Amino acid sequence: MKALPLLLGLAVLAAPALAYAPGGAAYTKRVDTALLANPSPLAQAVGHVGFAQMLAVDEVKGVWLRVRGGQATGWVFAGNVAEQKPSENKGADGLPIEAADTSATAAARPLAPAANDFAQRKNLGQARVDLDWLVQFDGAITPADIRSYMQAHKKGEFQ
Repeated sequence: MKALPLLLGLAVLAAPALAYAPGGAAYTKRVDTALLANPSPLAQAVGHVGFAQMLAVDEVKGVWLRVRGGQATGWVFAGNVAEQKPSENKGADGLPIEAADTSATAAARPLAPAANDFAQRKNLGQARVDLDWLVQFDGAITPADIRSYMQAHKKGEFQ
């Protein structure tokens, strides 16, 4: 499937520049962050920590951090944490995290005419077509597909 490499490329983020050090702190930026038994994406989870929780950094090993959080100690991929505590009310895009905190009207409205005009002036006229294509293929790629791609191309925690 031709869409797979493009969609996976959109889903995979490069590893962050590490500024973590033993004795420091990191904050979870996933709804559920698994703390792993070993610094490997295939390791067994020994605990889980929720969104925007502080973790104490005990050790740094490449792109992996051995952390303490809640009742568990384990390894986490540095790309799954942040140096600054994320807002517990808003995602990275500034929109509310909880569906109940927004409205169906806001989620369903099309791009405003001003946004379409801007896209045309900046030669971004394909943006609507690209978005329609992305929506069409949403769900076509499974988490297993993403994991396989990341492992094969040594991306993210598979580096």
